Amino acid sequence: MPRPIKKILIANRGEIAVRVMRACRELGITTVAVYSEVDRDALHVRSADEAYPIGPAPARESYLSIEKVIDAAKKSGADAIHPGYGFLSEKADFARAVEAAGIILVGPSADSMDAMGDKTRARQKVTAAGVPVVPGDNGPSGRGFPSPEAALESAKKIGFPVMLKASAGGGGKGMRLVESEEKFVAAYQGAQREAKSAFADDAVYLEKAVIRPRHVEIQVFGDTHGNVVYLGERDCSIQRRHQKVIEEAPSPAVTPELRARMGEVAVKAAAAVNYVGAGTCEFLLAEDGSFYFLEMNTRLQVEHPVTEMVTGLDLVKLQIAVANGERLPFKQEDLQIRGAAIECRIYAEDPIKFLPSPGKITALRQPSGPYVRDDSGVTQGSEISVFYDPMISKLIVWGATRAEAIERMSRALLEYRVGGIKTNLAFHRRVMKNADFQSGRYDTSFIARNAAELARPLELEEGDEALDAILAAAALHAIGDSPEASTATDGGAARASSERSAWQSGSTGFRGEG
Repeated sequence: MPRPIKKILIANRGEIAVRVMRACRELGITTVAVYSEVDRDALHVRSADEAYPIGPAPARESYLSIEKVIDAAKKSGADAIHPGYGFLSEKADFARAVEAAGIILVGPSADSMDAMGDKTRARQKVTAAGVPVVPGDNGPSGRGFPSPEAALESAKKIGFPVMLKASAGGGGKGMRLVESEEKFVAAYQGAQREAKSAFADDAVYLEKAVIRPRHVEIQVFGDTHGNVVYLGERDCSIQRRHQKVIEEAPSPAVTPELRARMGEVAVKAAAAVNYVGAGTCEFLLAEDGSFYFLEMNTRLQVEHPVTEMVTGLDLVKLQIAVANGERLPFKQEDLQIRGAAIECRIYAEDPIKFLPSPGKITALRQPSGPYVRDDSGVTQGSEISVFYDPMISKLIVWGATRAEAIERMSRALLEYRVGGIKTNLAFHRRVMKNADFQSGRYDTSFIARNAAELARPLELEEGDEALDAILAAAALHAIGDSPEASTATDGGAARASSERSAWQSGSTGFRGEG
């Protein structure tokens, strides 16, 4: 059994670094942050017990530098490294370097990452384990095709439409939907270029395109004693350019019987690579209830909080326990799904064009209240950098029913205010009002089909007026703390109304739409 973990270095930044630190603090584990030059004053640095600089702002010179991260771990005396998600979290070379340094990795083995990290190898591995995959072709050598023409011949046999996917990739990079033979060669070459740029590997494989599918993933967890369980599903079908934007658990399209079937298949996939820790098997779910394996993410997912909300489990604490050599403290039959949870990814971006909006957060009011959770890596005064993902926070709510969760998220989004930069808050508010979303009748084409409704020009939204009394009261409270308050109650109320109006109009740097 490994030595007890007493100090963990978090090889990440932003909200996930803060999230991991909170779990460590509750466990009595000392935390170590690493930071680039532009993150010197970031929240994750201030939240840690110790912090070490690891280089300039570009990720390749700091957060992606295996040598610098491990050097910081050695200097700090950390027993373990938690990679979070992104950056080095799915790099087998990093996992091997951590092991070689005599440090515990809070995550799966390098061999598991190798087996599941390459999408073509993963398909072969899970197919051998009896896991259903979308009909496709990995090329004659299993590593892509020798030419676009060879790939086209395979596409004709599979039948259009087909999906092109980067063998080494994920996150929508190197992915193309091709609906006809005429468009194939150009799409194939474009997918290769994007894959080469993103992953230094231009291998592309083919899959039969499943029309209007849902994207449903199963959370799995394994320990070093051979136990593997599934913790239910998450519906990640609300996507833009193959990037998840809103997630929920459980999926409104998954019955208990389907959940059990998908869960058992996901456990088979994980067991096939002796998986240890938190992992996610992603599936396409067709309208007829058939489902197909897409890929396995060998790390903690961005959207893990919705699973935590409906299971009552702390997945980060479980990761640390398993890395410590402990057995999972429950069996499959012990797990229950209670209520419904929704997560909205709040980004610093234009809500119409969806372009990043870097800059300083000049004012910030985050929502709260019963069953509302905001996993954030920023505070008022934080800078959203051009060098990293523009996420501000993940807003998560729970409700006894899905309808209650939607109502609670709508309320929380209405309370959320960010000044100094643009955000996608308006987009999320509109999704919560959408009839198809409310009924649970949606798929991965939801955003494209509802683009006109979801990305209309900014305006004061219906319902914002409901905040008037709240905003006025907040302003009055602030005035009440000033020397003028005792003699200017009526004037204070007038000023409060004036300040609220300026706030909503955007003249103070705030935007009524977020």
